[in-house]
Amino acid sequence: MASRGAIVEPITSSISDTTLPSETGETKLPVKKIPGDYGLPFIGPIKDRLDYFYNQGRDKFFKSKIQKYQSTVLRTNMPPGPFIASNPKVIALLDGKSFPILFDVSKVEKKNLFTGTYMPSTNLTGGYRILSYLDPSEPKHTKLKQQLFFLLKSSSNRVFPEFEACYTELFKTVENELYEKGQSSFEKPNEQAAFNFLGRAYFGSNPVDTKLGTDGPSLIAKWVLFQLAPVLSLGLPKYIEDLLIHTFPLPSFLVKKDYKRLYDFFYESAGSVLDEAEKMGISREEACHNLLFATCFNTFGGMKIFFPNILKWIGNAGPDLHRSLAKEIRSVIKSNGGELSLGAMEQMPLMKSVVYEAFRIEPPVPAQYAKAKVDLLIESHDAVFEVKKGEMLFGYQPFATKDPIIFERAEEFVPERFMGVEGEKLLKHVFWSNGPETEHPTVENKQCAGKEFVVLISRLFVVELFRRYDTFEIEVGTSTFGAAITIKSLNKASF
Repeated sequence: MASRGAIVEPITSSISDTTLPSETGETKLPVKKIPGDYGLPFIGPIKDRLDYFYNQGRDKFFKSKIQKYQSTVLRTNMPPGPFIASNPKVIALLDGKSFPILFDVSKVEKKNLFTGTYMPSTNLTGGYRILSYLDPSEPKHTKLKQQLFFLLKSSSNRVFPEFEACYTELFKTVENELYEKGQSSFEKPNEQAAFNFLGRAYFGSNPVDTKLGTDGPSLIAKWVLFQLAPVLSLGLPKYIEDLLIHTFPLPSFLVKKDYKRLYDFFYESAGSVLDEAEKMGISREEACHNLLFATCFNTFGGMKIFFPNILKWIGNAGPDLHRSLAKEIRSVIKSNGGELSLGAMEQMPLMKSVVYEAFRIEPPVPAQYAKAKVDLLIESHDAVFEVKKGEMLFGYQPFATKDPIIFERAEEFVPERFMGVEGEKLLKHVFWSNGPETEHPTVENKQCAGKEFVVLISRLFVVELFRRYDTFEIEVGTSTFGAAITIKSLNKASF
């Protein structure tokens, strides 16, 4: 069911012991002090960090605080805390109504908040603050985002053929391994296909034919680890892991040579995009570091996490959904003369809904941060809360997009959820792209520049899967960045 959006207003007077009308004016919500506490200095943040990673785990950490304080807006510490983050204190937004304030850049600032309460060393990005860390108010934000829009537009004609070619190779690899071993890990073939596709589609360069060879995905994994280690768990013994990766930043010089190999590939492959960047007033070097980050961290990282998630949710849904998807996808392609196009995919409502539902139930980037520019009132379903200028806001997206007041059967994967007029109305509550699904990225906002591209390739992945197979079986494990998928069987198309 649909929900009211968040009310966010500048505070003009004291609000204690008052009530305010809701957006519809139907009820008056009480104005409450934000519950929660940060504990003792140093000790409180470390206790929360240990609870978050080990003693409770991420979801239970937040659920226990919601239960304790009887509120979905509350104060807590967020990892990593000492000694990487100087200030771990946040106001957590844990419902779908309060969450959207994080997107309103007229009210909040996004400067240096991409990874949360800490920022990785710029030594990991060539000495530059990358677009993801810039607030839209900063002059370079517009130019660097325009560069990405140019990249997406200039490569659009290569997306369909290169995706089909790279993922045809992936499915051949999986089939061969299934034949030889009786099962196939999806992880490495997916990562290689994803990186090859991005190199070929974006820049017309096949990474495996360059000095990189097949090393791209492993180089990226190591480089990303050095940036995200403070907010990851690698499965090591608790206190050893906490000391190694959550207490002090990993030294950037250990990945300097790996990063240089990636940089050289982009510098040599992205000539026309770098030429355009120079015309925009961006140095060739800064443009290249930004292209590398957008391709490897943002897009490749998304494909690495999200494609296995799609397989997990569709695979676990069972053969009835598989047959329905195969029937829809193949019949539409057939009715379009055997050709796959953007227009053809718009005629596949079940496929589109399934992709949106995967984004909803398990968004690839779970955390969003922002800092209040002014004093604010933020509304949850139950109350209104006062936020002071300068306070850090944190949103845990899985709780926002599985809000039971907004979504019926919120914890279930419902393939047809976004079909039809009523289903499409719910898209405004899907936030995976750092903004509502119904809105679009611009130079004025922080919504993912490649939002439409990521939706497109996610749809292409489902289409290519069910063009080939009637159904499949999987085994689901866990990895540092999400689901680890082992494919147990693939039943080839029979109709």
